Amino acid sequence: MKKFTALVLVTAMAVLLLSACGSNNDANSKSSGGNGGTKASGDKIYIPVISKGFQHQFWQAVKSGAEKAATEFNVEITFEGPETEAQVDKQIEMLQAALDKKPSAIGFAALDSQASIPLLQKAKDAGIPVIAFDSGVDSDIPLTTASTDNVAAAALAADKMAELIGGSGEIGVIVHDQTSVTGVDRRDGFVNRIKEKYPDIKIVDIQYGGGDHLKSTDLAKAMMQAHPNLKGFFGSNEGSAVGVINAVTELKKEGQITIVGFDSGKAQIDAIKSGVMAGAITQNPVGIGYETVKAAVEAIRGEKVESTIDTGFYYYDKTNMDNEEIKAVLYE
Repeated sequence: MKKFTALVLVTAMAVLLLSACGSNNDANSKSSGGNGGTKASGDKIYIPVISKGFQHQFWQAVKSGAEKAATEFNVEITFEGPETEAQVDKQIEMLQAALDKKPSAIGFAALDSQASIPLLQKAKDAGIPVIAFDSGVDSDIPLTTASTDNVAAAALAADKMAELIGGSGEIGVIVHDQTSVTGVDRRDGFVNRIKEKYPDIKIVDIQYGGGDHLKSTDLAKAMMQAHPNLKGFFGSNEGSAVGVINAVTELKKEGQITIVGFDSGKAQIDAIKSGVMAGAITQNPVGIGYETVKAAVEAIRGEKVESTIDTGFYYYDKTNMDNEEIKAVLYE
């Protein structure tokens, strides 16, 4: 009788143990199935973040914001970008490699607003939420875009330029590209504001330097030599603006040509302090990185994500760059 009782107890314990294991397996399959929030291995949520570049201080600031959000929301991220902002093919390769890892979501800043669409469609078909940042794409695939209102920001740069040169004269524009949303929006925001409000200002040329400061330097020097009466330059991103600064310095035109830039970074900050550059638009790159990862986490959780996330912008110059509000969004 004792043996029979012991056998019953052992059998009951085995049934309970199997039931518990079955419950745990069910829970694990629910959490790892699709994009439920964790990888099959039980690790943290994985979100690759692919930027337009890595060489400018702007992208390092975006990276720091993304890392801040990753720590706050207890997720794993990777942050990468091509060596230059002209390497569209390299960025597409990075996007494919990221998708091959079957992430929970992905953050993407497109160098070309159309080239990435086929791969982003694959992500959508696989149930991987796409969060665009800085530059959007010509598609409704991304659930949201965390970025500056680049049209409005460039229009403000145009207003500042007009004020600085007295509302008349010849100016040139160096843009980082004509394929990304940021390149197009900043160019059009600046050019259209000048055309609409300042009939006595003539834009003599628009050139595209790929965000590379060396190429932008050569373009700006050629423009100055072709237009000796040039009164001002607009550089649409960090590399473009630094190229203009270098060109003006090399041709010894400091104080003769007004420079208005975009973004921050040590070279622009130093140029403003020295008087070579008048001022620039700064974005909120830390906020862009943070909001990108935050939106990705919200999408993974099935929460509502706003269709656009405006991360703001400011104009800074000698008069306000030491203000706490401005200092918080400047980066070196």
